[in-house]
Amino acid sequence: MKLVSFLLEGREQAGILTEAGVKPLGATMNEVIRDPSKLCAPADEVALAEVELLAPIPRPEQDVICLGLNYTEHAEEAYGYSKQAFSADRAHPVFFSKRATYCQGSGAPIPAHADLTQRLDYEAELAVVLGKDVRDISEDEVEDAVFGYTIINDVSARDLQTTHKQWYFGKSLDGFCPMGPCIVTRDEVPWPPAMDISATVNGELRQHSNTRMLIHGIPEIVSTLSRGMLLRAGTVIATGTPKGVAMGMDVPRFLAPGDTVVCAIEGIGRLENTVE
Repeated sequence: MKLVSFLLEGREQAGILTEAGVKPLGATMNEVIRDPSKLCAPADEVALAEVELLAPIPRPEQDVICLGLNYTEHAEEAYGYSKQAFSADRAHPVFFSKRATYCQGSGAPIPAHADLTQRLDYEAELAVVLGKDVRDISEDEVEDAVFGYTIINDVSARDLQTTHKQWYFGKSLDGFCPMGPCIVTRDEVPWPPAMDISATVNGELRQHSNTRMLIHGIPEIVSTLSRGMLLRAGTVIATGTPKGVAMGMDVPRFLAPGDTVVCAIEGIGRLENTVE
């Protein structure tokens, strides 16, 4: 099923998306993830016109965990842009975190932060949402720990990223974690996910690949992270982006106010945001 978060009469809650509307669940998405039994008793359907859709997890309970350089061709274009900032031993997953005090949904703006950056970039990514607390799990146990999947645009200020020679600040400005349009529960997606992923800017195709091209797949990612570290239900892991980001072009074409980015993943939908 597809799950969304929305505002109805000023109250934020999760719901089951239908063809014509949404069935409210009477709880936030974080609460539903921790207690999936809440999925069993939805209220009567409400028309989409009566609600305001939000990111599926508007307020993650902790930073989003991200994978860097997890598609071969993107790793090559990043290295070409800045050998110092993007060099890495890709024999092992490259992890970093992204501050996400609030994630905006599809249709909400991406702030330009023009006072801080002139090199605003996009990254379409498949995000995994965990459905249970896990620690020290094997790769064979990972599928059972997954709640579902969504889309994240890992918006990045490349000048901050390279100037500070670390990734946290340049990826964590307010509004740099658009998410949506929904969470697709794991039972809807064959394991491991092999889904087409793309990004367009103003209708121009910039990124196009498939999640089967991940260097480090979801079983390895989650199992590795869980070694000696408790991963709580609701943890969001962005699995990396394919080639085609602005910094990888021969002449980089960074985002500017008015540009619209659409990140799309097969079976999940479209995450559309305009820079303001």
